[in-house]
Amino acid sequence: MTKTIQILLADDDEDDCFLFTAALNEIKVPVQLITVRNGEQLLQLLDQCDSLPQVLFLDLNMPRKNGWECLKEIKQNEKFKKLNVVIFSTSFQQEMADRLHDSGAMHYIRKPSDFVRLKEVLMQVLLIIANEIEPPVTLNVNRSTPLSYILSR
Repeated sequence: MTKTIQILLADDDEDDCFLFTAALNEIKVPVQLITVRNGEQLLQLLDQCDSLPQVLFLDLNMPRKNGWECLKEIKQNEKFKKLNVVIFSTSFQQEMADRLHDSGAMHYIRKPSDFVRLKEVLMQVLLIIANEIEPPVTLNVNRSTPLSYILSR
């Protein structure tokens, strides 16, 4: 039986959301994707969920409530604190990535500008998430995919 990975994407950029969805479709992993456009929508959706998604891809620069604020609220809320949060941003500064990790982010990914790299990065994150699902999900992929865009500890 194939298990579906539940993904939540919080990103206000329509083009980035389109590319994210297209990349997921091309890597052919069983996922269910829900997209929200700002931090307020994100927190409202999480509050209404009976069960959390396996992973949240969180953009830092969103209107109404930014990614920093969302991460802080998620990790302070007992209901949400176990949610795997992957920061998904166009910018990267090591100090900022370290602070986000210390605040509870699982990984920090700089959004790749190349579609092929985007697929590779998403596949790597999904491999990590799939191994945490009970029972683990088996994904058939080329294990030589580079991790250069996934920055974690």
